[in-house]
Amino acid sequence: MPQPPPEAPSLVEKRDADNILGTYKRTPFHPLSGKGAKLVDADGKVYWDLLAGIAVNALGHRHPRLVKALREEANHLLHVSNLFFHPAQGLLAERLTQLSGLPRVFFCNSGTEAIEAAVKFTRLAAPGRSRMIALEGGFHGRTMGALALTGNEDYRTPFLPLVGETIFLPANDIAALERAVTPDTAAIFLEPILGEGGIVPLTAEYARAARAAADRVGAALVFDEIQSGLGRTGHLFVFQELGVVPDLVTLAKPVGGGLPLGVVLVGARIAPLVKPGQHGTTFGGNPIACRLGLETLSEIVDGGLLEGIRETGEWFGKKLRNAKKRSKGGIVDVRGRGLMWGVELSRDAAEVQKALLAKGFVVGTSRTKVLRLLPPYVVPRPALSGFIKALEEILREAPKEKVS
Repeated sequence: MPQPPPEAPSLVEKRDADNILGTYKRTPFHPLSGKGAKLVDADGKVYWDLLAGIAVNALGHRHPRLVKALREEANHLLHVSNLFFHPAQGLLAERLTQLSGLPRVFFCNSGTEAIEAAVKFTRLAAPGRSRMIALEGGFHGRTMGALALTGNEDYRTPFLPLVGETIFLPANDIAALERAVTPDTAAIFLEPILGEGGIVPLTAEYARAARAAADRVGAALVFDEIQSGLGRTGHLFVFQELGVVPDLVTLAKPVGGGLPLGVVLVGARIAPLVKPGQHGTTFGGNPIACRLGLETLSEIVDGGLLEGIRETGEWFGKKLRNAKKRSKGGIVDVRGRGLMWGVELSRDAAEVQKALLAKGFVVGTSRTKVLRLLPPYVVPRPALSGFIKALEEILREAPKEKVS
C-alpha cells in the first residue's frame, strides 16, 4: 500500500496542540526524511543535522546496516518476555562486557530508567544509606529518583520532596568533593561531560579523586555516560579515557541505534548483590533494539569510527577556538572533545539556534547561552565548516530585542 502524502505542517502542529500534553516547547521544524548527517523537512529543504536527536542517531539517518537489520528482525518476534531467552540480548551484553571490562549488564528502555536502576543497585551496596553526591548543572533524568540527582532547581522544585538526600557540588572542585563525601554517602553520580549543564568536561584528576573518595567510605561511583558514551568523545567509554573504573556506568541514547534502549554496566562489587525480583522491566532489552545495538556497536568499534571521531574532533576544536578569537566577544568559551561541543555565547543561545536553523543547521542548546553540538559520527567536515561560517555571520548581526 502506498504511503499517504505528508500532511501540512500547520495541521500537524494543530493536532499536537489539541491532543498532546504540553511537556515540550516544540520548535516549528518538521523533519520527514534524511540520509547520513542530513535531514529533509516537509518542504524539501535540506539541513545538516548537528544534534543527532540529542546524541541518539550516532550513525546518522537511514544507515544501511541498521535498515537491513531492522528489516530482518521485523520477520521475527517483536517482543520476548524477560522471563525467557532471546539471543540478541545475550550477544549485546557479551560485547558490552568485553569492551567495558565490567562483568554484568542490565537492559532497560531509556537513560532515566538506567539511572533509576543504578540508584537501586547502589542501595544494595550500602544498606541503610540514602545520601547521594551529584553535580551542579548535572542532568540524569526526570523520573523521581533521577530527578533527585539532577542539579537544576527549575526541574526539581515543583516536585519536592524527592528521593533521599542529594548534595550538589561544583564540577571539578576536588576540595568540595572530599569534604562532602562521608560515611553516610551511598553513591557519587557524575556525568564525565555535563551535557545539559553546558558541555563541561570533568578532569582526570577529579575523576580519580571521586574514585578515591568513594573507596574511602565504601560508596559507589556511578558514571552517567548516557550522552557522552559509546564513542562520542573518540573513545568508546569516557571512563576508559579518564583512567578510572566506576562501579556502575549508565548508557542509552545511541546504544539502540534509534530505538529505545538503556543499559547499566555493573561492576564486580555490585553485580553479585542483585538478586531475582529486586529489579526488572517488561520491555527492556527487546529483540529488535538489541539487534540494532549490536550493529551500532560493531559499526562504531569495528568500522573504524573512533579514530575518525578523535581526528575530526581535534580539527573542529581548533576551528571553534579560532572562531572564538575572531568573534570579538561573541563567543565566550568553547568546551568539549570528539563530537561533543559546547559553544558559549554572549547572547541568548535560543535566538542563535533559530537563526542557524534558518541557514540549514540543526543544533541544540544547554543552559541559556550555550549551543550544544552532538552531530552524528558520520558528519563530514564541510558540514562543520559551514556551521562555523553560518555562526560567524549570525554573530556579526545585532542581537534581536526580546518582545516583553
